[in-house]
Amino acid sequence: MKIVIAGAGEVGKHLARLLSREDQDITLIDTNNERLAVMDATCNLLTHSGSPTSFDVLEECRVGTCDLFIAVTPHETTNVLACQMAKCLGAKKTVARIDNYEFMSSRSAEFFRHQGIDVMIYPEYLAAREILKALQRNWVRNWFEIHEGQLIVVGVKIRDHAPLVDRQLRELPALSTDFHISAIKRNHETIIPRGNDYLRAGDIIYVTTTESGIDDLRRLAGKVELNIRKVLIMGGSRIAVRLIALAGDRFRFKIIEDDRERCNHLAEVCPDVDIIHADGRDVDILREEGIDETDAFIALTDRSETNILTSLTAKEYGVRKTIAEVEDLQFISQAENLNIGTTINKKLLASSKIFQMLLDDDDETSKFMSLADADVIDVEVKPKAKVTKAPVKDLSLSHDMTIAGLIRDGKGMLVGGNTQILAGDHVVVFCLSGTLHKIERLFN
Repeated sequence: MKIVIAGAGEVGKHLARLLSREDQDITLIDTNNERLAVMDATCNLLTHSGSPTSFDVLEECRVGTCDLFIAVTPHETTNVLACQMAKCLGAKKTVARIDNYEFMSSRSAEFFRHQGIDVMIYPEYLAAREILKALQRNWVRNWFEIHEGQLIVVGVKIRDHAPLVDRQLRELPALSTDFHISAIKRNHETIIPRGNDYLRAGDIIYVTTTESGIDDLRRLAGKVELNIRKVLIMGGSRIAVRLIALAGDRFRFKIIEDDRERCNHLAEVCPDVDIIHADGRDVDILREEGIDETDAFIALTDRSETNILTSLTAKEYGVRKTIAEVEDLQFISQAENLNIGTTINKKLLASSKIFQMLLDDDDETSKFMSLADADVIDVEVKPKAKVTKAPVKDLSLSHDMTIAGLIRDGKGMLVGGNTQILAGDHVVVFCLSGTLHKIERLFN
C-alpha cells in the first residue's frame, strides 16, 4: 500500500515509524529538513522537503497514485487543505488531523466528505473518551469492546497474592474457561504467552473475554470495582474540556491550572466545574484541594514527567485511581512499572484509528488498539484466506501472534486449538509490533 504522510511532528513521526515496519510504501512530507533527516536515517521510507499544500510537492510525491493520504501537521487548516488537494489529484482515501470538536458532528463530517476529506481524527477527543472509559471501568488498564461488547479485550495488572499469581497458563481452565490470556507485559517486555508460561504478581495481562467472564477475571486478578465520584484534574487542556463534556453529571470535577488566562477560559466552557489557579506540582496545593478525599486523579499537563510524578504523589495520598497523559513513548513502560495506573497517549490512539484503515475498508467492522509495543486487531476473514485451511492448532502461527476470540453470526466466542475459523468471521488477534503484514497474509 502506498501511503503519504504530511507532517513530521510527533504524530507523523510515530505513524511513519510504525507503518514503515510493516513494509508499506511510505513517503513523509515536511518543511523541517532536520526532522526529515532523522527519519531518513532511521526508517525505511522516503522523505520529501516541502509544503503539503503545494501542488508541485504533492505531484512530486505521486500523491495521485497513493492509497492513503494522512495530514497530521500541527495546523488544522493545513491538514484540511492538503487533504482536499490530495483528493483532487487522485488519492484514494484521505485523513486529516483536526483540533475543532464541532467538525466531529455528522453534519460537519458529511460536508467535509464532499470536500475530499474521508476521515477526521481529533486526538484529544480520542484521549478524553479513553479516560472516561477508565473512570467507568476503573479496575482495568484498558477496556476495548468489539461488536457492541460481544467480545471484550481487557488490560489488567495482577495484584500481589491474587489467585492468578504463579499459575501456569495451562492451569487456568481449572479456574475459569471464560477468558483467554493473549499477552503479558512484564517489566519492559511484551510476551505472547504459551501454555507453559507463568503469571507473576505485577504482570499486566491482556485478556480476551465475554461479558460473562468479567467477574471471574476481576476476582482472579485480585481487583475490586471502585465507586468514583470526586475527580481532580491537573492541567486544563483540551482533553480535560472534552472529558468534562462527555462525562456530563456522572462525576464532580475540579481542575487545577497554573495559567490564569486558561483558567478564565475554563470557567466559561466548564461552568459547573471548580477551577483552581495554582501549580498542581505543589504538594501543599494538592492537600488544600482535598487530594486525600479524591476518588480519581488525572494528570493532563503537557509534560509526561510531571504527570507521572504527580500521579505517584496522588497514590501516596491514597487515591485509588490515577490516570496520566504520557506522550513520550519511552516513558510508558517506566510509568506502568511505577504503578501510576492508566496511561493515555494521543499518538497511540491516533495511530490505532489510522491503522484500522490498512486492515479493512469498512472502519466500522475493523478495530485496532495499539499498545506501546503490541497491537490488538479485529479483522474480518476473507474467503479462501489461509487461516481457514485448518484448525487453529495446525496453522503453525508464529510466536509473535495469537488468535484470542472471534465473532460468528453476531455472537462472540473464545478460540481454542480445535477451533476452525471460517470466512466471514471477525477474529481478534494479538501480535507484537511490526507483524501487521503477517496478519494481512493470513486473513486476506
